[in-house]
Amino acid sequence: MNLVSLSEVLKSAEDGGYAVGAFNANNLEIVQAIIESAVEERSPVILQASQGAIKYAGLEYIVSMVRTAAGNAGVPVVLHLDHGTDFAQVMRCIRHGFSSVMFDGSALPLEENVAITRNVVEIAAAVGISVEGELGKIGGTEDEISVEEKDAFFTDPAEAERFVNETGIDALAVAIGTAHGPYKGKKPEIDFPRLERIRELTGIPIVMHGASGVPDEDIRKGIQLGVRKINIDTDIRQAFTKGLHEFIRANPDNIDPRKMLAPAKKEMKEIVKSKMRLFGCCGKA
Repeated sequence: MNLVSLSEVLKSAEDGGYAVGAFNANNLEIVQAIIESAVEERSPVILQASQGAIKYAGLEYIVSMVRTAAGNAGVPVVLHLDHGTDFAQVMRCIRHGFSSVMFDGSALPLEENVAITRNVVEIAAAVGISVEGELGKIGGTEDEISVEEKDAFFTDPAEAERFVNETGIDALAVAIGTAHGPYKGKKPEIDFPRLERIRELTGIPIVMHGASGVPDEDIRKGIQLGVRKINIDTDIRQAFTKGLHEFIRANPDNIDPRKMLAPAKKEMKEIVKSKMRLFGCCGKA
């Protein structure tokens, strides 16, 4: 199966009242773990590459790995640029075959964010590619993007309505209390009334960033209120590290990277599958 657009899988999610998992990948084993999980669970899946992942693995390698995996999967697969803050980087991803891109202009003044996002949408729409935008700053750190807690601010519903109307984006990432990276101390406090109001005013699929570590009951409530794309990265990194560390501790003389990475892949698959079941997208492919 060829790659599909984000809007295609989110339309089905909207009709079915579930969310689709968006999982970040940096190398072959992570790509395999995500795709194999989607196939085994018969789930649509969004595979994301951040700017950091592209810098690490190379744009051509990322696209080639995901296209190969998607071609043999038999389930809908989206290749999505996560947190593209550079217009030129977004254009490179479009040219190289991503089926969806995110332009993250949340650090810019509203007028500038609107103008650049609208430009990205016009270009992407001409070639059938979906666009995710962001309004409000999501705290924490993800690759090259870091937002201190004191600088994070929640998405304003009225601004969200204007932003969506003036840009024509397919999905909106909002700041409602989640954060990138591991949560420190108490669990995140999600502003559900704000989420509900944003959804009422915009009417488009909402994206929850920083969902690793968010309690299951909060994920379910978010889906009920219109969250249709949920980003998972930290949980995958932790699963990878757990599998790798446990194997090396038990097999200190091993020098075969294939044997080291097999348990890491197994741990990642367990996490990805559990998230797919939580999101309600299993059996929807």
